[in-house]
Amino acid sequence: MVIENDRLLRALRLEPNDRPPVWLMRQAGRYLPEYRKVRAQAGSFMDLCRNAELASEVAMQPLRRYPLDASILFSDILTIPDAMGLGLQFLSGEGPVFERPIKTLKAIESLPLPDVDQELGYVTDVLRAMRMRIGDKLPIIGFSGSPWTLACYMLEGRGTRDFSTARSWLWREPRGLQLLLDKLSTSITDYLAAQADAGADVLMLFDTWGGLLSEAHYQIFSLQPMKTIIEQLRSRHNCTLPVILFSKGCHTQISDMLKSGCAGVGVDWRIDINAALKQTRGKAALQGNLDPTVLLADADSIQTTVRTQFAEAVGQTGFIFNLGHGIMPEASPEGVTVLLEALHSMSG
Repeated sequence: MVIENDRLLRALRLEPNDRPPVWLMRQAGRYLPEYRKVRAQAGSFMDLCRNAELASEVAMQPLRRYPLDASILFSDILTIPDAMGLGLQFLSGEGPVFERPIKTLKAIESLPLPDVDQELGYVTDVLRAMRMRIGDKLPIIGFSGSPWTLACYMLEGRGTRDFSTARSWLWREPRGLQLLLDKLSTSITDYLAAQADAGADVLMLFDTWGGLLSEAHYQIFSLQPMKTIIEQLRSRHNCTLPVILFSKGCHTQISDMLKSGCAGVGVDWRIDINAALKQTRGKAALQGNLDPTVLLADADSIQTTVRTQFAEAVGQTGFIFNLGHGIMPEASPEGVTVLLEALHSMSG
């Protein structure tokens, strides 16, 4: 299929663009009143994720409001651990919680690899529904959480500030942790390949908690599993879709991320975008990196920030504009409009 708006794909191929492609992490979400309406209709969050009609509708909502250059699968990063039998719940005020977190090496050894078609078929159903709605107008981004990030939640049982329980495995049971990461790498590879078959044009790995690791541990327990996934996508599945790596808090590791085989590197707001571009130029696309809290400011502040921080970046080949993390629920839809108008005005 030839995609009509191929700005994102051109950026990932390091080809010239008329303007930088833009999409926003969590562009479909709680900041939109139309999302909240569909979310209430669905029942629970996971009921929404499992309903192809409603989930694809949610994915379309930001495209109707804004001139975005890509859509992204509406799902959650924790679908694989749920399919492995850990029992995912979303509790009000707490976020994701697993009924049966992993506590022992034996539990890791007996952890099943999910059948992607059976246990995760609802995700590929959403992708197919999205492709039916979008047609060939825009690329669709499929995604998964990274092995390390999924392991954090699986070992901790819920989201925490520092994931101290999960990180303790680095020291007391590194072989067990490596086994878990190996199983997750295999499952994620199969999961992303299925997304490619269902209509995704780009794949992304969200390594939300890579920044919790030392540089040495990041190499072993975060980056290497992601590199393995990219290699296995190519070798086992003959999948050649471009892959974007986003490791939050890991901008000191850009040079090593570039050796993973990825087509793009995502960075958060802790690094100057021009400094990051100097490292990636000619090697991979760079995605980022406006601080999401800017969207909580007034229109003038949003405009000024975009125009000053990204004045040089908008003309660079391989630059993809995005936030440094997801849109916050408190952000206003109008603020996103201001952001996009400011960005587009810079590139003619």
